[in-house]
Amino acid sequence: MAATPDLSTKYLGLRLKNPVIVGASGLTSNMASIKRLEEAGVGAIVIKSLFEEQIQLEHFRFDEDMEKNNFRHPEMITVHPHAEFAGPEQHLMWVKEAKKEVAIPVIASLNAVNKPTWVDYAKRLEDTGVDALECNFFSAGREAGRSAAEIEDQQVDLIGTVKAAVSIPVSIKLSHFYTNPVNAIQRMDKAGASGFVLFNRMLEPDIDLETQKHIVPFNLSHDTDYRMSLRYAALLEGNITADVCCSTGVFDGASVLKAILAGAQAVQIVSGFLRFGPGLMKKILDDMEQWLGKKKYYFLSDFRGKLSKRRLNDLWAYTEGQYASLLMYSEKIIANAPTL
Repeated sequence: MAATPDLSTKYLGLRLKNPVIVGASGLTSNMASIKRLEEAGVGAIVIKSLFEEQIQLEHFRFDEDMEKNNFRHPEMITVHPHAEFAGPEQHLMWVKEAKKEVAIPVIASLNAVNKPTWVDYAKRLEDTGVDALECNFFSAGREAGRSAAEIEDQQVDLIGTVKAAVSIPVSIKLSHFYTNPVNAIQRMDKAGASGFVLFNRMLEPDIDLETQKHIVPFNLSHDTDYRMSLRYAALLEGNITADVCCSTGVFDGASVLKAILAGAQAVQIVSGFLRFGPGLMKKILDDMEQWLGKKKYYFLSDFRGKLSKRRLNDLWAYTEGQYASLLMYSEKIIANAPTL
């Protein structure tokens, strides 16, 4: 009887029993959900993010509540106004509890705004005992006066500052809004990032025509959305020292295996678990074990990066040349398309 393949991987210096990580989300914001995912067999979890902007908003509302009765006569109000504001303390306590309760690696997630806050919160999250820290970098490009170079320089500098402040591994979760993602990631790699999560799925604004109001729909990813992260995992393999984790659109064992073939060490899943529940994990592991057995691989390292850009002879693989191929073979594509 053939031995069961070893699905373990190393990510951010951590040994994971398999490459599936639950991304920061509501799935990792309560203990019952985390326990179910751990029992299902996930390799690690990323705790729901600590958002500086949310804390600032809560602080503003707290101050509003404390001051709204200032104009009234003292006898009209209680000396103990109803107001609750725990700042980041409640989140930090929750992260510490989660780390204590589970056996798998726990990664904290941070989304700050100001440089001193990034450093302060990074230190405080490290103090909870987490195994690593994931920093969310995002710039919507809404400030016309700031150049792309200025934004990237600030982010690269921030990585060095945070890395100098903590001793745990620090990964960077990026959006794909960079003119040249490979160059930006290489710069961040040299600044000391331990890993990169490709890519963060952003909430996108929409308009309700009936109410004529702005809305922010919560859209789950689709099963082909992994291709963007697949492309850049393949382009980065062998060109950076940090690890790569593919995110968005990972719904089955096939997409996990493709990410590893491209060069990734791990994947993050949120939408898949939201749609199908923790039971999805068994299907992913079964699919992976069957494929490895069929191809006679035992370790993930046996095929990791096998189809990366660096290891392929195809000049056009993973590059804009694919657009040229589309033009070259457009007649065949049209012939196979539904009647136009």
